[in-house]
Amino acid sequence: MENQLAKSIEERTFQYQDSLPSLPVPSLEESLKKYLESVKPFANEEEYKKTEEIVRIFQNGVGEKLHQKLLERAKGKRNWLEEWWLNVVYLDVRIPSQLNVNFVGPSAHFEHYWPPKEGTQLERGSIILWHNLNYWQLIRKEKLPVHKVGNTPLDMNQFRMLFSTCKVPGITRDSIINYFRTESEGHSPSHIAVLCRGRIFVFDVTHEGCLITPPELLRQLTYIYNKCHSEPEGHGVPALTCEERTQWAKSREYLIGLDPENLTLLEKIQSSVFVYSIDDDSPHITPEDYRQVLLILLTGNPTLRWGDKSYNLISFSNGIFGCNCDHAPFDAMVMVHVAHYVDERILETEGRWKGSEKARDIPLPEELIFTVDEKILNDISQAKVQYFKEASNLQIAAYAFTSFGKKLTKKNGLHPDTFIQLALQLAYYRLHGRPGCCYETAMTRYFYHGRTETMRSCTVEAIRWCQSMQDPSTSLLERQEKMLQAFAKHNKMMKECSAGKGFDRHLLGLLLIAKEEGLPVPELFTDPLFSRSGGGGNFVLSTSLVGYLRIQGVMVPMVHNGYGFFYHIRDDRIFVACSAWKSCPETDAEKLVQLIFHAFHDMMQLMSTARL
Repeated sequence: MENQLAKSIEERTFQYQDSLPSLPVPSLEESLKKYLESVKPFANEEEYKKTEEIVRIFQNGVGEKLHQKLLERAKGKRNWLEEWWLNVVYLDVRIPSQLNVNFVGPSAHFEHYWPPKEGTQLERGSIILWHNLNYWQLIRKEKLPVHKVGNTPLDMNQFRMLFSTCKVPGITRDSIINYFRTESEGHSPSHIAVLCRGRIFVFDVTHEGCLITPPELLRQLTYIYNKCHSEPEGHGVPALTCEERTQWAKSREYLIGLDPENLTLLEKIQSSVFVYSIDDDSPHITPEDYRQVLLILLTGNPTLRWGDKSYNLISFSNGIFGCNCDHAPFDAMVMVHVAHYVDERILETEGRWKGSEKARDIPLPEELIFTVDEKILNDISQAKVQYFKEASNLQIAAYAFTSFGKKLTKKNGLHPDTFIQLALQLAYYRLHGRPGCCYETAMTRYFYHGRTETMRSCTVEAIRWCQSMQDPSTSLLERQEKMLQAFAKHNKMMKECSAGKGFDRHLLGLLLIAKEEGLPVPELFTDPLFSRSGGGGNFVLSTSLVGYLRIQGVMVPMVHNGYGFFYHIRDDRIFVACSAWKSCPETDAEKLVQLIFHAFHDMMQLMSTARL
């Protein structure tokens, strides 16, 4: 990392933004061909023929017209999808976003220098805050190394959205306000907001032109902690952010109408570098079991999360840390990078502050006290009621598989990510007796403001292999052959998606053009096979590789009868986190994870026995 940082002195974080290629529009013929291929596992012959005909009519008729209009749009925009994606997937959505949209993950420090230990929350908090603020400074100074694949730079725009960014609710559509500026662009807010026992404080993290140190941060945190633990709890205004979006927008308008000063306070929270929570919870965590910490990060006390903030850094009373982030402004890989950077710094310094213990005389934190009335207090309690009701419905299974990891899969010539995706297909097939339409996140950051594309991992090849695994008459060699065909297909598709040759975003673009033009929704999108194969946000498996570092996260499923499935891969272990809704009688995250671990063994065995 240090080496990288030194190298980055010549290269500035955002210097390649203007030279990145525009997001391409794939060929209509190719996209429709790939779409047809993706619906095969979910159709009988008759259904497939019907869909084939629908696609043919679309391609030769309205589809071509819509495609031409999309090409026109792409001429005038470097990323034809960006604004649409933000609105349709995030800002227009009315369900409460804190639970349904946000992603969470614990910090990895508990595995080395910071095991769970009561009484360490504030001191460790001052150190982790300091490392996070150093990362903020790296971006402010544009010294964060540009991410590259080989020598090809990737889009870095999402890193602008990490700090001083907040979603603001609207009656029909939310908006995102980004207050962040690099040093060369001018002033950027330099205060953080701290939430503790229903109260809100802010303080500046710079003093006389430089960052305040851990001893100074500790003094601020201790002041807040002691004040909140010796006085009554606050009103818990942050809980309003966990409400249904239109309801929260109305409460917010009412709050501002009560007292214009309330708007000033809201803006202080919105513009803060990030939100820091002092949470009295003490979640259980071990390197093999993250269930409780993930559950508390995602469903914990709503007065201690500002659900719309791009980054909530949460500290627990046993010295465990984690984050809760709004997904609208950026994808999880941004947070993975921050978490890894901080973890590396904590490893380097053995979890201690080794600088001066001297604390300068800096201004004490300021408490933000909202003017509230009966109606707002009632809105707060209503928000909590609906939140806890929904939160209690979530099931999370999160465990380490410790028999092997990346080393052994690669030694067998198998791509580790594909290995897990195919194990998931087999596990779902065994549990539910049918194929599971699956969304795996593919990264499109080769392009200007590129974010993601859908990789549909439930392929014809994967299902043929799953069927062979369940058929006792199939030989080991045949099973292995089918598995390797499924691997090859998956790897090819992932490459295509990252190169801007996926089809889900393209189809979404065509649908949105039709809507904008006031045209009827083409039959392609109302065909039952469209949603059965996952289209229109109906994937029963919503999945993502978190990476090859020590960082893990989780989100809720995309649909009521689905699973959220997130995993990271180390040399000697694979960690998976799976979410499901308890109210759905057919899903069970615990069972699915156990079947996935079982599938890992079966697949590895297939490689070794088929060689004999």
